[in-house]
Amino acid sequence: MKTQIKRLVWSWLFAVAGVCATASFALALVGPSREDGSFAAHVVMVLKRGLGQAGFCTGVVIAPQVVLTAAHCVAPTKDMRIHYRDGAGQPVLVEVEAVATHPGFRSDALARRAVSIDLALVRTQTPLDARFSPAELDETGVVAVGQSLRIVGYGVAREGEGTSAGVLRSAALQARAPLSAILVWAEDPTGAGAGGCTGDSGGPIFSADGAKVIAITTWSAGTAGRRCGALTQGPFVAPQRAWIESVRKRWGL
Repeated sequence: MKTQIKRLVWSWLFAVAGVCATASFALALVGPSREDGSFAAHVVMVLKRGLGQAGFCTGVVIAPQVVLTAAHCVAPTKDMRIHYRDGAGQPVLVEVEAVATHPGFRSDALARRAVSIDLALVRTQTPLDARFSPAELDETGVVAVGQSLRIVGYGVAREGEGTSAGVLRSAALQARAPLSAILVWAEDPTGAGAGGCTGDSGGPIFSADGAKVIAITTWSAGTAGRRCGALTQGPFVAPQRAWIESVRKRWGL
């Protein structure tokens, strides 16, 4: 049985490694980012597969069996797993029992330049490891231009290089205009190119002190034909807390 479990784990991880550099929406931390285990108690990887493809995102733990991520990161429950490593460094895959996608999500939002709330909740079949603790969600939704933020994710460190993914990293960003009641726009205040990239979608954007999740990473843009390193965007969690709590209540979690 242990051998079968190991084979299942590695079949998922190899599939993900093969495509993580080309996943259509998922984003990751490029530029001057750093490995940051201080957020390891709150952040996991969200794996999905289907139709000969696979991909991964990041997610933030908000309850022992609930992970908040981006809506474009989810799939039918049989094609999803939550992934992390145990205390011995061995990979763990947790099966998914249910998924709730925000009713305001539109998969064609980029093409149509439409407003979309790119959020989803994932319910695991069993509780995550006891080392995980729920991250605290922001309640105000108020962010000023120039406010310091910290983005966290498991994505690639070098755009286009899938093998650079899988390490939890963080980077300092700063809120920029335009201000919005729905989305936060953030950039590297030093201009050195830190930002979301492949694999960071669904990951948390924390307050500068790491105390509260301000937003969820869902999109990035780069310069000179690149997709990463200039701008990171994602929906605020505060305006969506009523929806988050309603789903958790329905799930009894």
